[in-house]
Amino acid sequence: LIERTYRNGAQSEVPAATGAACVFVVRRDQDIYMETLRKLFNESHGIFVGLQRCEEERAARARNAQLVQVSKNYRSVIRACMEDMHQAAISTRDSALHSQYSIQVSILSAMELIWNLCEILFVEAAPAGPLLLRLLDWVQLHICDVDNMVREVLSSENPSKHKLFWNVVDIFVLQGRMDEARHLLSKEAIANPTSMKMYKILDDLMKKMPLGNTQTLTEMELKWQHWHEECQRYLQDGTFASNSHMESICKILLGDENAILEKKELMTTWYHFLVTRLLYSHPTVKPMELRFYAQSSMDMFLGEESSPEPLDTILMAAFEFELHQVIKECSVALSNWWFVAHLTDLLDHCKLLQSHNLYFGSNMREFLLLEYASGLFSHHSLWQLGVDYFDHCPEYGRVYLELHIERIPLNTEQKALKVLRICEQRQMHEQVRSICKIMAMKALRNNRLGSALSWSIRAKDAAFATLISDRFLKDYCERGCFSDLDLIDNLGPSMLLSDRLTFLGKYREFHRLYGEKRFSEAARLLLMLMTAHIAPCSFWMTLLTDALPLLEQKEVIFSAEQTYELMRCLEDLTAGKLDRQKFQDDDVETMKVEMLRLALARNLARVIVKEGTLEGS
Repeated sequence: LIERTYRNGAQSEVPAATGAACVFVVRRDQDIYMETLRKLFNESHGIFVGLQRCEEERAARARNAQLVQVSKNYRSVIRACMEDMHQAAISTRDSALHSQYSIQVSILSAMELIWNLCEILFVEAAPAGPLLLRLLDWVQLHICDVDNMVREVLSSENPSKHKLFWNVVDIFVLQGRMDEARHLLSKEAIANPTSMKMYKILDDLMKKMPLGNTQTLTEMELKWQHWHEECQRYLQDGTFASNSHMESICKILLGDENAILEKKELMTTWYHFLVTRLLYSHPTVKPMELRFYAQSSMDMFLGEESSPEPLDTILMAAFEFELHQVIKECSVALSNWWFVAHLTDLLDHCKLLQSHNLYFGSNMREFLLLEYASGLFSHHSLWQLGVDYFDHCPEYGRVYLELHIERIPLNTEQKALKVLRICEQRQMHEQVRSICKIMAMKALRNNRLGSALSWSIRAKDAAFATLISDRFLKDYCERGCFSDLDLIDNLGPSMLLSDRLTFLGKYREFHRLYGEKRFSEAARLLLMLMTAHIAPCSFWMTLLTDALPLLEQKEVIFSAEQTYELMRCLEDLTAGKLDRQKFQDDDVETMKVEMLRLALARNLARVIVKEGTLEGS
């Protein structure tokens, strides 16, 4: 029902290629890419995270009730997703999509069936008495949906004469829905007054059937025994001999296995037969006795003509309380890791898996969560859910997260910032540096220098910050102005990451001081950049050229000492052989040097006169 149906459906989508070379795209966990299953993954993630954060100190009874509620929440998500898928199957006109949706509805239905049974047997751990009531609810919810049949019968002019009337009554009886069965039988009594006496006796027997939570096990067994004897007496007296339908119902009430098996087509499954058999033969069955009744019921129902399906094997393992076998069979049969990962996590919180460690060091819970989360990371947006699953895997979760997060394609800055925030919150310093370097390189290739510098600063990559600073300076030399002024003006302590970045920040500060006409401060900063060797030698000519407007100001800006320093810097720049040859070959550079020498000489003369005048006065 699960594995075979899904795979057959998947195979039908692959076109047959005879003698042609085909390339198939193989993707892990194909279900991850189904839009209709997004609700299942998103909503179950919230339930999972809430379960991990619950208070460990709660009392055992309160904690058990909480775990049962968590299990029901998971089931409600499965059912909601199944209903959405069913609606999608109805609304689509594409036959391939209809087939795909129908297959998924079958898979989700089987998943809820298995989960609900595990909830009853393992999470709630219902004791004898309440156990049977839970199994009856399970059958009524999952096995036979008779609502359409009931509506058809009740909407007819004469319900008791409808061809499906007794089928509906029998289904209600087989599921222990006595009130509904009695309601239908009352219509038969009204339509056939001659059967009124039989109806009243049968109605009384069904009404008095002992079933409920309000009595002890001993009281339940005594009442059931008396009730059983009363049913037996009426049957032996031939009270219902004139009506085969009512006689058949009385035999079912007595737990006659042959009479119940005669209704095989109405039950459709061996586990429905099991619950009906327990209801009328062993209503106080104990949990550990289920295995014996389950195996014999399956053998009786299936016979020799059919063999168990994967779903039958899973349910049988549950009835046998073979918890690890249930998980193993589900892992093989189901098309993704969602089911086994979340069920195993819940069972682990129930303290049922502590003794089971895998041979390679992890436990079963963590292994399955790691597999599921790894599948989520293959999706372009669901990877964000996978992070929380890795977070709650104490053994290998961080290692897996580090490996997977490096493989996320950083298509946009927004996505990169999301990934970066996740890494920073978890002190994943190596991954933070790697992401920042990748984004800085992308920005640099696109000539977005401001973004590239910002990313390199976040990466604390001094070499890359130096490279980008050089590009900023090169652009300034070519264009005569800076780009991304907001970023450069607000570097703050980040400018200390590299000498070149420090120079870029300080050089921009020089321009700001000059623009604000704070010439003395600008002059001191310019001289400091050269004398402290913060500026690269290749940029000295630009700095000296920037000094020209200051040297030509009406007011003397540079002192004699500062002017001598500027002269020394100019001579150092032109002293090298290569530089000397460069200046001789370049008329523009030669003119700049001559202008600088003239300006420096004039400034020195003005300073000497000014300082001499001051001394004289």
